[in-house]
Amino acid sequence: MSAIIEVKNLRKSYGSSVAVDGISFEVRAGECFGLLGPNGAGKTTTIRMIYGFTPRDSGTLQIFGTECDSAWRSIKSKIGVCQQEDNLDPDLSVRENLETFAAYFNIPSNMLSDRVTSLLQFTALETREGANVKELSGGLKRRLVLARALLNEPQLLILDEPTSGLDPQSRHQLWSRLEDLKQRGLTTLLTTHYMDEAQRLCDRLIIMDQSRILVEGTPLDLINSYVGKSVIEIVAPCADLHVMLKENEISFEDLGQRLIVYCNDGETLYRELLNDHCHDGCMLRPATLEDVFLRLTGRELRE
Repeated sequence: MSAIIEVKNLRKSYGSSVAVDGISFEVRAGECFGLLGPNGAGKTTTIRMIYGFTPRDSGTLQIFGTECDSAWRSIKSKIGVCQQEDNLDPDLSVRENLETFAAYFNIPSNMLSDRVTSLLQFTALETREGANVKELSGGLKRRLVLARALLNEPQLLILDEPTSGLDPQSRHQLWSRLEDLKQRGLTTLLTTHYMDEAQRLCDRLIIMDQSRILVEGTPLDLINSYVGKSVIEIVAPCADLHVMLKENEISFEDLGQRLIVYCNDGETLYRELLNDHCHDGCMLRPATLEDVFLRLTGRELRE
């Protein structure tokens, strides 16, 4: 499978602060590739370098097999970007926002109306095409930003936290649209703070922290490698439980009033803990990408 994006030793600093510290990865044609990490890890800076908003300090960046510095105009014409910020024009209607933005891509007038109509239908906005943007909910605005990012029929779609701040219904609606695009073979680069979103949408991903890449792989491989198949959460653990887990070399995290136990044979261990060690609460659940994320990047709050 050919690479749509090739990043090698990419670096970016702001004064003495290193934002991206020599990272390398590639995004293959037709896949959804995720960039995850805590606030300040370097995700958004990386994304902005890839779509040409932020200049890099060093390293190489190739998109569609072309070195970016020599062909930004051509490359940008084949990229769609869905940014975090709401940068729609508040003085225009839904349809007018799309038609105005289309001018950047010289879309012929005889094609524009049909393309806008098709995108409004795809994002379920056809009944709101005459509404002013200021009348739209957050979820509708995010769907309009997605429609706008698809106007030029891009070969690469870049999504920077596309569902941030949305209610669960709006998130799931947007996920459905993104899954449709994935089925069509569109290559997607995604940053998100929602681990369930990344686990559902991403074929492969990297987790960044402190400007560097910690791990790379498929969601399932990362879960199996760093957590296991199951997680047992224990409330108010007794002292002898720590001893038992250490003696049996069972991986766990001690959070004070709660223990997080990682294992593969969850059912057997769960029954043993429930019978002999858990007095106030014990829950067995499947391991998730969020468990991997927290285990690798820690649980402390970030600025």
